[in-house]
Amino acid sequence: MRILHTSDWHIGRSFHGHSTLDALRGVLDALVAQVRENDVDVVIVAGDVFDSATPAAACYPLLSHTLAAVTDAGARVVVTSGNHDSAARLGFQSALLRDDITVVTDPLSVGTPVTVHDEHGPVHVYGIPYLEPAIVRHLWEGVELRSQAQTMAHALDLVRDDLAERGGRSVVAAHCFAAGVEATPGVEREIRQGGLDVVPLSAFDGPDYVALGHIHGRQQLSDRVRYAGAPVHYSFGEAGKPRGSWLVELDGDGLADVRWLDLPVPRPLVTLRASLDDLLSDERFDGHDEHWVRAEYTDATPQPDPMRRLQARFPWCATVAHVPAETRADDGVGYARRVRAARDDAEVIDAFLAHVREGEGATEAERSLIREVLDTRAVSEARA
Repeated sequence: MRILHTSDWHIGRSFHGHSTLDALRGVLDALVAQVRENDVDVVIVAGDVFDSATPAAACYPLLSHTLAAVTDAGARVVVTSGNHDSAARLGFQSALLRDDITVVTDPLSVGTPVTVHDEHGPVHVYGIPYLEPAIVRHLWEGVELRSQAQTMAHALDLVRDDLAERGGRSVVAAHCFAAGVEATPGVEREIRQGGLDVVPLSAFDGPDYVALGHIHGRQQLSDRVRYAGAPVHYSFGEAGKPRGSWLVELDGDGLADVRWLDLPVPRPLVTLRASLDDLLSDERFDGHDEHWVRAEYTDATPQPDPMRRLQARFPWCATVAHVPAETRADDGVGYARRVRAARDDAEVIDAFLAHVREGEGATEAERSLIREVLDTRAVSEARA
């Protein structure tokens, strides 16, 4: 049996103010082609289908189209909710979906699998929706559920108990932050805060394969426990990281093979760092006009209107940051103290410039201009 593990579609998420729906639509079409080309039997979407608990109307047709296309390609679909999803909205009308599409959002369904058969017998796919301890702890009396670790451990115990009675091979789909994973700074929003909410790897003992979601980058915690990551890049912190899904193959004995299938990257991400003049003219930056660009200009002082100027060369420049190549050491003298020490208006202005420019005051040309303006003002006031 062949299973395609994907997750974190985040339908509706924007990229620095730009919609990603069209890009995601093309990538998901490529994923459907992978299902067809590789004779996939089951597609797992391990949480965070939507980016918001209240998705925009345009998000729903993309999900409906993709799920229908996957089943038309011959695969069964199992979808679980993530911490970004509204379980109620994601699960709405799930009972009216095609028989080969299962959306798992009900915590009480944990331990009840979707069973698919091949020539070797049954494969039980256990979907575990995102379980917020504070919300679900009342569902299981006598069980302490104060952390993600405790909650996921209980959910996996339910899976193992059910599997012990059914027998056969098994796959789990879940959405959590597992111990040993390397998160991308600024990308994954922590499910909760604190080390108690990291799920130990031992919690996943038992199933033949564990398809995890929440982390946006491809990661392998063991041969049988993996993250597929998001199908498109949603942050410059993900630049250069592959996008794709895991193709999992089970034989009669369990896990037989896992290999990575790359998905296309609609628009690569790049961070360019140099002085603003170099970014605008240096030929070494040729070829980035169709990339998402994060520009970091290294001039000593902030430059006027850098975004507009950079977008003239890089139409897809999404963000600009002023990152001076050299920073002056803090002399311990604050702005208020500089102003109090100033002997005249020219020195007050110089203190202000030093404050906003991280220590660099007025240049000689600026001092001359400042003195000229102040002198003109003094003359006008004397004549008044």
